[in-house]
Amino acid sequence: MLLEVAHTAAVAKVRRVRTLVYVWAAQRVAMSHPISLTIVALAVLLAACSGVPQRVKDQTALQQYLEYSGAPLDHFTYLGRYDDWRALSSTQLVVWTSLNEAYLLTVRTPCINLQFTQRVGLTSTAGTVSSGLDSVLVDRDRCQITEIRPLDYKKMRSDLRKNKS
Repeated sequence: MLLEVAHTAAVAKVRRVRTLVYVWAAQRVAMSHPISLTIVALAVLLAACSGVPQRVKDQTALQQYLEYSGAPLDHFTYLGRYDDWRALSSTQLVVWTSLNEAYLLTVRTPCINLQFTQRVGLTSTAGTVSSGLDSVLVDRDRCQITEIRPLDYKKMRSDLRKNKS
């Protein structure tokens, strides 16, 4: 019993000494490399603030796409492949089926991870994607498509070029 108490006390003392050594080493690094510490602190601060502008960007992009969207469609032709896609919100994304042909899709909530996933898929029936029948595949979830709107992407790009000039 006495041996156990002595062993426990020794282990506790080693842990305290080890912690003090780590703190001492961290202080030495901070003192000897103040620029490195400043850079790390600045990077952490910027990473913490980076989410706000992205949300504003997504809202602006969503409004822009809505300006160039047409009346809702029941379906569109889909030959099993798309050129690109972009999530605009937790329930909306744009899918390009060709260079100038794009569709704004709205999906039923909840569609977890739509804004954060690296890839999506589309279900289709007989070469068409239909509202209310087909889904956007996000990770392992199926997010049912509730609305399909064609985008006049060619006009949108043209207007953006004009505004830059």
